[in-house]
Amino acid sequence: MQIYLDYSATTPTRPEAIAAMQKVLTQQWGNPSSLHEWGQQSATLIEQARMQVAGLINAATSESVIFTSGGTEADNFAIMGVARSYQKPQHLIISSVEHSAIAEPANLLEQQGWEVTRLPVDSQGRVNPEDLKNALQANTVLVSVIYGQSEVGTLQPIVELGEIARDRGVLFHTDAVQVAGRLPIDMQQLPIDLLSLSSHKIYGPQGAGALYIRPGVKLVPLLLGGGQEMKLRSGTQAVPMIVGFGVAAELAADELAKETPRLIELRNKLFEELADTPNLKPTGSRLHRLPHHVSFCITNTDNTSITGKTLVRQLNLAGIGISAGSACHSGKLSPSPIMLAMGYSDVEALGGIRLTLGRETTEADVEWTAMVLKQILKRLIPKAALSTV
Repeated sequence: MQIYLDYSATTPTRPEAIAAMQKVLTQQWGNPSSLHEWGQQSATLIEQARMQVAGLINAATSESVIFTSGGTEADNFAIMGVARSYQKPQHLIISSVEHSAIAEPANLLEQQGWEVTRLPVDSQGRVNPEDLKNALQANTVLVSVIYGQSEVGTLQPIVELGEIARDRGVLFHTDAVQVAGRLPIDMQQLPIDLLSLSSHKIYGPQGAGALYIRPGVKLVPLLLGGGQEMKLRSGTQAVPMIVGFGVAAELAADELAKETPRLIELRNKLFEELADTPNLKPTGSRLHRLPHHVSFCITNTDNTSITGKTLVRQLNLAGIGISAGSACHSGKLSPSPIMLAMGYSDVEALGGIRLTLGRETTEADVEWTAMVLKQILKRLIPKAALSTV
């Protein structure tokens, strides 16, 4: 029995997207910058995909969507595209639970003389809007707070945070990679200036993403060349990937109303199935949470060799795919910086696991996974160490 529960890492490409990509690769392979018929066919396909992605987030104009190679490039473009428009270092605000695609560019800017404020979070991983108010300075030019945290599933108060930034005339960016296709996003209502998306999180192909740029917001390009993507992202576009992204975005929008409640029901069932499991503590917010996301950490055990990675390996042997939050560098495990920011100990931050659900997940999958995980924990942790959390 094979059960995939790592949909926050990547999703299987939809057959509809694959079919559209195959047609591009075999019949519509022209360079979209070329003026002849072959090129113009490809250019038309890109604009169709742009409209499909814009439709997923209800953007007022499709020209606000700039295609990238993925969510990481979109995040980097948002941060560095704003930063490069200033001759002197300014002030940037991010949260302490950002994806590395935001955290690392912020670190680089800090090394270059920028002042970077990292907003603290509570034990559930949420930013207090009052902290953002207090952190804003006269030279603050950008605030970037992740919409839905990929490791612990917590949703941020994006509307309130965005309004605070807008009231002060500061640009607001959010990484919505985990939210798009799972919760409604309405760019005509949200106080967001820049928003990052990724194709392979919504059943499109890997290698495509997008950055929404609100009309009037100016970014300095990171890539220089032929001036593709409204002169903001040079380089011949990956037409097959973009077309697949567009198909996946349109289907995600069409299915959102039915799929989101189904995922929430399965998510809650998995939490309930594991609620009384000794040595397993839920992480992140239960109230403000991604619909498909379940996460825990191992706790109350002195056996530090039992980490999140241990459970990933054990479940993999049982045919179940999940992920862990801690990272391995040069053979040595490092505690999850996200969980450390939430106040967890080093040992607990090594014990985080994430189970994320998707289109193919069934109730039977959830029940089987819960049973197997309980058996693994019972076997790994001696009876004397067991204690109900």
